[in-house]
Amino acid sequence: MADATPEGRDDLAELRARLSALEARETSPAGAGPQAAPPRRRQPVRAFFSALFIVVACVFVPLSALAVWVDSEVGDTDRYVATVAPLASDPAVQNAAANRITSVVMQQIDLKRLLDDVAPQDRPRLDELLNRLSGPLTSGIQSLVHSTAEKVVRSDVFETVWTDANRRIHDSLDKALTGQGGGAVKLTNDTVAVDLAPVIDRVKQRLVDAGLTIAAKIPEIHTDFTVVRSDKVGKIRTAFRLLQLAGFWLPIVTVVLAAAGVLLAIRRRRALVAAALGFAAAALVLGAALTVFRAIYLDALPASVDQQAAGTVYDTLIRFLRATVRAVFVLGVVVALGAWLSGPGRHARRARGVWESVLGGAGDAAHRVGLRTGPVGPWLVRHKLLVGWIVVAAAALALAFWSYPTAWVVLGLALAVVFVLAVVEFLARPD
Repeated sequence: MADATPEGRDDLAELRARLSALEARETSPAGAGPQAAPPRRRQPVRAFFSALFIVVACVFVPLSALAVWVDSEVGDTDRYVATVAPLASDPAVQNAAANRITSVVMQQIDLKRLLDDVAPQDRPRLDELLNRLSGPLTSGIQSLVHSTAEKVVRSDVFETVWTDANRRIHDSLDKALTGQGGGAVKLTNDTVAVDLAPVIDRVKQRLVDAGLTIAAKIPEIHTDFTVVRSDKVGKIRTAFRLLQLAGFWLPIVTVVLAAAGVLLAIRRRRALVAAALGFAAAALVLGAALTVFRAIYLDALPASVDQQAAGTVYDTLIRFLRATVRAVFVLGVVVALGAWLSGPGRHARRARGVWESVLGGAGDAAHRVGLRTGPVGPWLVRHKLLVGWIVVAAAALALAFWSYPTAWVVLGLALAVVFVLAVVEFLARPD
């Protein structure tokens, strides 16, 4: 007993020490414990960098869309031609081109030349008559020139000339937007313009064929059809060049930053929802900015530029950019909705319950009437989560390698994923 007493005392002392340590840990302030302190110090740092990365990624979304648009419009000739080709058949552009051609042709027609073949003794009388009729005569000739120009610009010939010319001048447009002139597209007086000389030549030929032989004496005329005009072309040119250089890397950096922010987050699912909604909001901001800039751009144009045609050209040039804005918005909403539905929230669990009960009930009913899946059903029961991730990954890869995805492409892939998951849920039946 003498030997047992010290051992009992040691055990009792050790037990009391452990109890004291537990009480001290429970009553100590947050972060005071030696084991709890390091994680609590790291959590604010992780949360800060997670939020920072996600915010920066959202800021980069509009810049990435602009960079991809700039790089694709200049770097891809086929895409540029596909962008501007519809302008040849647009009524506003056709009217503006016809008006411009009529104006420059009429400046080269001298009505007094029509008297060159008149006998000298009759010249005074006809000069007097021409002076009194110059107004109606001028109006008649102008009407003839305008109708001829309209026929040219509304014909298939004009569409062919327009498309072929834009394909040939794609390099010149690149030079113009990067600060160099030359070719049929040039940068003069803060204006990017297309030379209409080939179209005017066709108009002159048709006028001669129609009987207005004086048109054959019209010299070669070079006149411009304004595509883009701005008082700050120098700054636009610099920004254009920077966006063109960042066209490939900036979207990748944006996605990597968003992924890093989600992985660093303490609540990753919530961070993913926030990042996806942030991408959608950033796309909406870019879309609104394009609309506002359109009004500002048109208001800044001189009175000589046709407003309707300029608006049509602007809308056509940014058509694919607006398609990208819509695609990013739909993608953000789809990802946020998917992340929320897969979460532990009450409403998300209820939605999943409805999904499983409806499809599971349908599968059970089909099983009762004789549908057999063999080994597929039990295998899907065991690997349903894995199959779901594979389907989502396949859709993500398809979207990543799609050349120019639109909102309909994103929505179609999302619906395809839902359909495949529904089939999996329907077929996943135990043996």
